[in-house]
Order: sequence, then structure tokens, then C-alpha cells
Amino acid sequence: MIETSTPTMLDKTEPAHCTVCCCTLANKILMVLFMVLLIFAILFGNLVTLAVILGTKHFHTPQGYLKASLAVADLAVGIFVVPLSVYAEVYLMVTDSAPEWTSYNSQSVSFHPCNVIGPIFAGCTLVSITTIFLLTIERSIAVLKPLHKDSVITRKRTTILIVLSWVGSFFLAVSPMIFSSEIALEYNSCSRMCNYALGNIGEFPSPAWNILLLFPAFDFTLLGGTMVINIISLSSIRQHSKRRKHLAETESTVTKPTFSDIKAAKTIGTLTVAFTASFTPIAVFVVGNVLGNKWCNFSFFAFWILATNSCWNVIIYSVRDQKFRLRAHKLLMPFQRKDTTKT
Repeated sequence: MIETSTPTMLDKTEPAHCTVCCCTLANKILMVLFMVLLIFAILFGNLVTLAVILGTKHFHTPQGYLKASLAVADLAVGIFVVPLSVYAEVYLMVTDSAPEWTSYNSQSVSFHPCNVIGPIFAGCTLVSITTIFLLTIERSIAVLKPLHKDSVITRKRTTILIVLSWVGSFFLAVSPMIFSSEIALEYNSCSRMCNYALGNIGEFPSPAWNILLLFPAFDFTLLGGTMVINIISLSSIRQHSKRRKHLAETESTVTKPTFSDIKAAKTIGTLTVAFTASFTPIAVFVVGNVLGNKWCNFSFFAFWILATNSCWNVIIYSVRDQKFRLRAHKLLMPFQRKDTTKT
């Protein structure tokens, strides 16, 4: 989401801009193939997730609503963010020159594609983080206070929180351009994505830096809180398991979380670990930029590791949630039958 240097696609004079992914034709082809496969993986996985959640009454719960919101955010990455990168890279390979708009930042032209795509990527990343935080809160209440779960966690409250998370996340995504004239958007030749950048090359005003650093500060505050809550929930689950083994008779009279609640809490914990792992390289990159390091090659890997996170969720659900796996299998069975009849 954040890039503090401003190399452009048409700037071929600096060898540093020849990243490890794009220095040879073979590398360029592999990079585009990776992007195309990523689009299909994101679209397929999240469409299956939405079909399972929306088409199954069992998943019409606050937790299901939050997972649907997460799937929509991931879908947006596959529909808008990655295809623009594919277009720019294919155009560069076919014509041996980059699209004209990649040589300018958003302050230099009246309309720039990154004015739309950049905030979408940033906003959807922030939505994903806030949604995982809300999922963790929802599961912690189910595990720690099972008697209060139905009264505290309602569909109406969950819907309101989802709307607020989308509005707040996208407001934060566009806030750098609103509150600082120094912030621009550009298609960066290192990350091969639309990134935020400082409009004046070589000058780093402190107000602009403060605004840019809102992203890692916000993200790691929520991710840190999510990790702490997950640790508390999983510790409670472990204590409950020990009590159930040693005090089976007396424990039957005590209200305890259901097996499905425990299983869901572990699934959300796995989601948290996966997202934290995918976001950490971006945080390291931002800190490195603050210290004056460009890290062009690392920039590419950091941003695309984060993008691949958009197709992990369905894999985690399929591995951890048997009901989700069975429902997804039923949805895909008609397509499998068509394939067998053709053969």
C-alpha cells in the first residue's frame, strides 16, 4: 500500500529498477502467469466461500456475515487490483513500452487509474484486518462467555459493525490524499502495483510521513489486539479441556463453550496467523523506507505476498471446517459430473 520512492515504469535509466521478477523475458512471463493464476484462485475461492455462506442456512450467523465481508474484500483484490497489474505488464511485454499513465503519478494527470485501484487495495486490506479482529471478538465471547453469546452477538449489531468497518477502512485509505497535498498515487516499477508515494521526489515532509505511518500503526494495533485475544481464547479452551478430562461429572453442570465454538475459535486463530505472516513483510518494508532503504526487489515480494492472502481463507476454511468443506463439495459436484460425462 505504501511506497516512499517514486520510480516509474518508463524510467529505464536506473538498473536498480530491473527487479528480480522482470529482468528477463522468462521472468516477465512467469510473473504474468503468476498474476493470472492468482486472479483465478482469488475469484474461485471467494466465490465458493460466498456461495456456501449465502446458500446455507447454517452459515447465516454473525460469524457467517463476517466471513462473507472478508470474502467480498478479497474478491475486490482479484477483480480490480491484480488485473490492472496484469494489463500493465502484458502491455509492456507486447509493445516494449509501458502504458503512458505509468510514467506519471496521480498529481500529474487529471485522472489516474491508481486513484481508484490504490485506495481499493489499501481499503480492502484494512477491511480484512478489521474483519479478522471482529471475528476474534465474536469467537472470544462465544468461548469465554457462552451464556451471553446470543444476546451480545446479534445479526443486526454484526451488520452495523461490518458497515462501519468498510466505511472507516476506506476513509483511512483515502485520508493521505485528503489531508496532505504531498501524497500521490502511482504504478510503481518495483512492486508492480499502485502504491502511495510522496509527490515531491527526494523530499519527505514530516506531516506526510505521519499520515503514511498511520497504516502500519493502525494495522499492527488491531493485529496485536487480535493476537492477544486469540491467546486468551485458546488458553481458556486448553483449561476447559483439562477440566473436562479430570472433572467430567461436575463439569457437566457448568456452562461451557460448544465444540463448534471451540473449532471456530481455532480457525480464526489460524486466519490471524496467516494474515499476520502476509502483512509483516509490508511492515518491514515501510520501516526500511523510513530509514532510507529502497529495497526494490523486497518491495515486489512484500506486496504480492500480501495479495496472495486473498486466496488463503477458503483453504483454511476447507481444512478446518468440515461443514464448510462438505457444502463446498456439494456445490462443486455438478461441475465434476459434467467433466466426467464429457470424458
